[in-house]
Amino acid sequence: MALNIPGLVSISVFFTLTLAIGIWASWKSKKDQQNRNPTEMAIVGGRNINVFIGLFTATATWVGGGYINGTAEIVYLPSKGLLWVQAPVGFALSLVIGGFFFVNPMRSKNYVTVMDPLQETYGNMMGSLLFIPPLLGEVFWFAAILASLGATMRVILGIGGSLAIITSACIVILYTLLGGFYSVAYTDVIQMVFITLSLASPWICIPFALLNSATESIYYTATHQTYQDPWIGKIEKQYLGRWLDDFFYLVLGSIPWQTYFQRVLSAASTGQARLISYLSGLGCFAMAIPSVLIGAVAASTDWNQTSYGLPSPFERGESVMILPLVLHYLCPAYISTAGLGAIAAAAMSSADSALLSAGSMFAHNIYRKILRKKATETEVLWAMRTSMLVFGAGAASLAFYSSSVYDLWFLSGELVYALLFPQLCCALFAPSTNTYGSAAGFLVGFLLRLLAGEPALSIPPVICYLSTCSLVNGTQCQLFPFKTFTMLLTLGTILSVSYLAKVLFQRNVLPHRWDV
Repeated sequence: MALNIPGLVSISVFFTLTLAIGIWASWKSKKDQQNRNPTEMAIVGGRNINVFIGLFTATATWVGGGYINGTAEIVYLPSKGLLWVQAPVGFALSLVIGGFFFVNPMRSKNYVTVMDPLQETYGNMMGSLLFIPPLLGEVFWFAAILASLGATMRVILGIGGSLAIITSACIVILYTLLGGFYSVAYTDVIQMVFITLSLASPWICIPFALLNSATESIYYTATHQTYQDPWIGKIEKQYLGRWLDDFFYLVLGSIPWQTYFQRVLSAASTGQARLISYLSGLGCFAMAIPSVLIGAVAASTDWNQTSYGLPSPFERGESVMILPLVLHYLCPAYISTAGLGAIAAAAMSSADSALLSAGSMFAHNIYRKILRKKATETEVLWAMRTSMLVFGAGAASLAFYSSSVYDLWFLSGELVYALLFPQLCCALFAPSTNTYGSAAGFLVGFLLRLLAGEPALSIPPVICYLSTCSLVNGTQCQLFPFKTFTMLLTLGTILSVSYLAKVLFQRNVLPHRWDV
């Protein structure tokens, strides 16, 4: 593929603008840092972020490259379709539930990270164990975002994906290191503007794709088979349990992440934090609409009439790239370049959030509270910057193994849902729970999740719930809603073991000297 010079120039301008805003935001954070805790400034912006900035940064964090690419891909896939697009509704409900139930208890005690209530309730040792799943999730998320961006630039610009990965990683790491949350929040604003103008504006990408001569009417193909099955999709009865499991995973499993709480804890008041959470939920849902339309267009296109030719992207195994393929082959060059700006902006807005979250949790919850309890604020800041550099470099290295990175990200996200969500609920709403229950719940949840198998990593299930497993790519896959079942069992274990341990010690069934 020939090098796309105009596209390369435009993306270079976008990267330069993003870096300039990040550097300006770091200068602003240092200016506003007077008489404020420097660590809190870096992690939660001094709890002084207004609704406008908070709304943009919260929405941009969820509307990442995986979100807009993945939504288009699922609509396009003949085996899935629109009915399997759960992320827009799932994330929206997650943000509403988070704002209604979790914002007030987190802000009332001035917590800084999602790990604070866990360490306060269950101790530093248990907290350090619970720190592992979200850390892996953030690092794998960063790597997956970089891999997606590299693949997109390879399709539209004709440059090597490795160059795009390295350049994007360096820019994100640099401005996040310099300004912390301020840089992330203010760059999210410009990135959200790029996404909205480039992809969501009704006069840019969508009309060209819809009106292309190779594309059938999406209204007709929604319910009629043309070049492939109807893009509206269907949910077969045997897959209903899996559909519900994925839906609850998106709704509840999206709450216990530092990327979410970093936004609501940075707001100037509890009321503003809730408003940011509610409005960003609406924003996430709205920003999925262009991706849905692009996926529908792809499913309605005779690819033989385009320069892409046959076989189709699905038959070539390139469904994951369907959004940039539609932009490149069904839209004029300058339009596809604008769409690339939207994808790059979406990727960077999520990547910087993941990097900051991982560094924040390590510096505040591990370095300050466990490794160096007498560390100065300056020392904690440098620990945070060093950890972000290490995590960022590690994620950029992992990005070259894109398929396995996505699988590891999904698995770590499921561990957060099964292990961290029930732990957080108990720490905030059942303060009588203790470390015995927390440790037992972690062990039960971890073992059950591993024994359920993972088809993406070719790990067969040891436990096949209700004998409802099907063969996927030669590996058995669970049809039972095992992720939600594991989460509920973890929750029940924490509550029951905590109560049992308390009764045994209070009634002297076990001697108090055994209480560790």
